[in-house]
Amino acid sequence: MPTTPDMTDLTTVGDSGLLDTLQHEVAVFARRAEQTRLGGVGQVRNSMDRAAYLLLNRLDKEGPMGVKALAASMGIDSSTVTRQVAPLVDTGLVKRTSHPEDGRAVVLQLSPRGAARLEEVRSSRRQLMAELTRDWAPEEREAFCTLLTRFNGALSARMALQGVPGSEAPPAS
Repeated sequence: MPTTPDMTDLTTVGDSGLLDTLQHEVAVFARRAEQTRLGGVGQVRNSMDRAAYLLLNRLDKEGPMGVKALAASMGIDSSTVTRQVAPLVDTGLVKRTSHPEDGRAVVLQLSPRGAARLEEVRSSRRQLMAELTRDWAPEEREAFCTLLTRFNGALSARMALQGVPGSEAPPAS
């Protein structure tokens, strides 16, 4: 990745060791997260891929929306959403319905089956997170969530500035 004068100013000799540790730990985390898919525990473990989880989660949190709106809210292109949502429609986790105000338009909506499946996966993933952080104080869990959310937001913003396709927009507050 090319460095810019601004990036050079961000690193100093004193924190280069810390930044080396940070980049290494992020790389290890990414590898382990991908290997395990952080899919939860028990039979639900690894039962839903990342794209499906993120799409279902977005529809659950934001409600029914068209492909373009869903793509925009996730920071990906419409063709990617169309491709990723097709198996979710085929399996009955998402349904296509007419737009309430414009019957010609189609919106994607989480089906009751999709909502139940999403909650099953969320519950399993909550259990995994509880196991992984069982020795942590509640304040440590909260600090980790705050910092990881902040890190993901900064990464998403950087990717968006670079025009990286497939970068998810930071969640709306």
